[in-house]
Amino acid sequence: MDLEIVLRPIELADNSLLAKIIRAGIVTLGLPTEGTAHSDSTTDDLFALFKKPGAYYFVVELQGEVLGGCGVYPSNGLPEGYAELVRFFLDPKVRGKGVGKLLMQQCEQKALELGYRYLYLESFPEMETAVYLYQLYGFKTLAAPLGNTGHFACNVWMEKQIYEVV
Repeated sequence: MDLEIVLRPIELADNSLLAKIIRAGIVTLGLPTEGTAHSDSTTDDLFALFKKPGAYYFVVELQGEVLGGCGVYPSNGLPEGYAELVRFFLDPKVRGKGVGKLLMQQCEQKALELGYRYLYLESFPEMETAVYLYQLYGFKTLAAPLGNTGHFACNVWMEKQIYEVV
């Protein structure tokens, strides 16, 4: 099946659709709702959140339907040169079709454009496919979290040094 995937910047109209996809992903995997993006009030207004300088969010569309996204964000307390890979959630309709890899590549490129040299992320062991993708793209597991994201329930922390492709 040939997918006509479009990646575009977040728009105000995407807020409720993305919040629904993010929360459904967390619930479906049986992850904690407290201390994650599920209970984070910013999940309901990602458009406003990603207006912050140094932030960017890609929305995934298939035939005009919003089916997820991922962003780069300068989370509180991260070391100099770091951004967090955040709100990486996809609707089941597009999982396993290479969309996650495409988002990962675009977010890494955008992070470089924004001047970052490292990407950091927080996840859960139950998100096996995502953790595998992160490892495939060179993320290394950390012993403890970086910064102060407010997502205290997450127990997988990873980072990657990113490079300009020459």
